[in-house]
Amino acid sequence: MLHDLPETRIAAADWQAVEDDLGRDGHALLPALLTQAQCEELAGGYGEEARFRSRIVMERYAFGRGEYKYFSYPLPGIVEGLRQSLYPRLAPIANRWHAAMRIEARFPATHDEFREICHAAGQRRPTPLLLRYQADDYCCLHQDLYGDHVFPFQAIVLLDQPGRDFEGGELLLAESNPKQPGRADVVPLRQGDAVVLAVNHRPVRSARGYYRANLRHGVSRLRKGERHTLGIIFHDAR
Repeated sequence: MLHDLPETRIAAADWQAVEDDLGRDGHALLPALLTQAQCEELAGGYGEEARFRSRIVMERYAFGRGEYKYFSYPLPGIVEGLRQSLYPRLAPIANRWHAAMRIEARFPATHDEFREICHAAGQRRPTPLLLRYQADDYCCLHQDLYGDHVFPFQAIVLLDQPGRDFEGGELLLAESNPKQPGRADVVPLRQGDAVVLAVNHRPVRSARGYYRANLRHGVSRLRKGERHTLGIIFHDAR
């Protein structure tokens, strides 16, 4: 069923390996986080306008081509559940990252507490979103920053199957490093896979401690078919 949260998959993940991958690459894979049925149910709800607070056509804002919709509160059960279950696994990593990068902000243990902080600062609009790409659509490299309170990780779940439902449309990650040449990664995803990625920067060790490498993400041009993704962002927007 759609609203059966995959808590067992989240709990069974090797979170030390996730932290290691995030520290090294700025992203970490959580394979088969959602079932095919859950993916199809979420993607199939794209046309249900009552679920969403707004629709963004990327071309209007020079974001690329394609569109996405932000969910409204209350979030669908599985979306809220993913937020609630992933956050406490990521918050300790986020606090270690902020300590390394000498960023003052720290994150509470639960997402409910963090959401209260966002809402008290005027960041009250939910940010989880559903994205749809069709032939020739793409997304420019960007960061999902919505206010003063930013949780340093987000998750993206692929809801369609590459090679069957679409071709092209690879997830792209780019890093600019002030002390090394920049680099780019293509993250291979299958239907139901999730990737956790750094929202804006990651700590990089140097002889004098840590410095910040800047990260952005985007989607390459879709050659054919249709591609949906679920975005789980933990901070809300102004």
